[in-house]
Amino acid sequence: MSSEKKIISIDAMGGDKAPVAVLGGMNQFLFQNGESSVFFRVFGDEKYLRKLLIKYPRVARNCEIIHSSEKIQSGARVREVIRSAQNTSMYMAIKDVREGNSAAVVSAGNTGVLMALSKLALKTIDGISRPAITTMLPSGGGDKRVAILDLGANVQCDEENLFDFALLGSVYAEAIGKMKKPKVGILNIGEEDTKGNETLQNLNKLLISHKDELPYDYIGFIEGNDISGGNVQVVVTDGFTGNIVLKTVEGTAKLIKRVVMENLKKSILAIIGAFFLVHVFKRLKNKIDPRSYAGAVFLGLNGFAIKTHGNSDALAFANSIKYAVDLSDADFNKNIEERIANLAKIKKELREPSETKE
Repeated sequence: MSSEKKIISIDAMGGDKAPVAVLGGMNQFLFQNGESSVFFRVFGDEKYLRKLLIKYPRVARNCEIIHSSEKIQSGARVREVIRSAQNTSMYMAIKDVREGNSAAVVSAGNTGVLMALSKLALKTIDGISRPAITTMLPSGGGDKRVAILDLGANVQCDEENLFDFALLGSVYAEAIGKMKKPKVGILNIGEEDTKGNETLQNLNKLLISHKDELPYDYIGFIEGNDISGGNVQVVVTDGFTGNIVLKTVEGTAKLIKRVVMENLKKSILAIIGAFFLVHVFKRLKNKIDPRSYAGAVFLGLNGFAIKTHGNSDALAFANSIKYAVDLSDADFNKNIEERIANLAKIKKELREPSETKE
């Protein structure tokens, strides 16, 4: 194995279509990016995996299998498995990152358990109150994307949590989305400063008062329709709202695809017209296909844990691996630590009211 290869840890048993879709995704990634790019440390049922690897010689040449006797069930509750997860493929893959053997872990397994185990094993970066889940969603025209966080890790958030999410999201947008000084907005029920609850209003006032000192372009409150409009690049919200937004976007993408396909079948003229617009439909498909943004990352941890959809197919899993490689190449956490230090004085103002009350 070349020392230049990026090493990625894989939970082979997590997800509805595991391990077949997992190995298929690894194979697709290597086919698209070359066998010299990545080496995989694969955690799962060794006997079963070796049997499947006969169909994937490319993967077999570029992986090491580490046997795990157990796996996390998709419907498992965090409290039920957290103390007995040591021998599961998910925990062993996360632990591999903590021990420095791998640059990142990719799993399609149970989101809640993956988040809890990642936080337990990797710990939160000093200065970050809570980690958050984020990904890039389609927005605006062309190849525009928008980062939104949190997508489900934190149902309830205070001002400090949301302040940290803005920090994490801005670094993420710069490093992964190549967005220089991204526009950051707080999701609310209206754009007016008087809208929303006390938490949102307090944070908004603080960010406005320090607008010129922030490393990102704070644009204030935004509404749900702004997410797809292309005018904001980082959307900050709590995990409850963010998860609903994510599922709504994914559902809308499926609706568009279904409506287009149904109408194309209704007449010969529509089929002929579609033939001439094939490139347009291809771009539309690539834009709204959830598999193109299959990976979501837990930001704010001392290591990278990438969660892909539980029903991910090979394409989605391949994209998640690419996502993991990009994150580990970006020197992401070092940038976060620098930004934490630069914003420490502003963040302290969020804590002062509560400290005074105590």
